Amino acid sequence: EAFNPVINGLKDSYRVIALDWPGFGRSQEPPEPWSVDDYVNFFQSFVNKLALSDLTIGAHSFGGRVMIKWAAQKPEILKKLILIDSAGIRPKRTINWYLKVYTYKAVKKIAGLPGLNKLLAPLIKDRQTKAGSEDYRNASPLMKKTMVKVINEDLTAYLPEIAVPTLLIWGNEDTATPLADGQKMESLIPDSGLVVLKPAGHYSYLDQFPQFMRTVMYFMEH
Repeated sequence: EAFNPVINGLKDSYRVIALDWPGFGRSQEPPEPWSVDDYVNFFQSFVNKLALSDLTIGAHSFGGRVMIKWAAQKPEILKKLILIDSAGIRPKRTINWYLKVYTYKAVKKIAGLPGLNKLLAPLIKDRQTKAGSEDYRNASPLMKKTMVKVINEDLTAYLPEIAVPTLLIWGNEDTATPLADGQKMESLIPDSGLVVLKPAGHYSYLDQFPQFMRTVMYFMEH
C-alpha cells in the first residue's frame, strides 16, 4: 500500500508487479524465523512461478537486503536495479548501545529470581516498549526473530558482485538507513549512481515523490 503512488505512476508505461514479503502486508508469516537467504529463495520461486524476464527491480529498506543478495547471484533476468533507502549494511555499534543491551539482559535475568519478578516487571516492560524500531515493536514474536536474523547479516561483501546498472535513491535525513550507507553502496557497486532527495527521510520516495518519479523514469528509459 505504501508503494501505491509509485505503482500508479508506472503502470501506464510498464507492467508492474508488487509483492508483500512473507510476514509483511497481507502475506502470511513464514513457518519459522527466516534469514535473508530464505527470502532470496522465496523471491526466486516467485519469479519462476510467474516466468518473469527483463526485470527492473525497485526495492525499499528491508526489500533492498533481499535484492542485494539476489542480484549478487547475477540472475540473467535482472536488467536494472533501484535501491531506495536500502538496508544491508550492518550499523556500527556504539558503547552506549552495548550498555543498553547488556543492562536490559542483566535486569531481565535478575528478574527471574524469586521475589524480584513483580518488582522489576514494569522496568522490563518499559525497556521493551522503547526497544528497536517501530516495525520491530509492532512485529509478532516470530517476525521479531526473523528481523534479528536478517539485521545481523552484513551484506557489504555482496555489493561488488552486483553486475547491472544500479540507481541508489536516498533521503538526506534518513535515520533508519543513513545516507552514509547509500554512499558506501555507491562506492562498492561497480555501475551505480546515487541520487539524494532533499528534504527527505527513510520514505524518500513519498517525501519527494515528483522528483523521485522523474529520476526513476529517466533511469528506466536510458
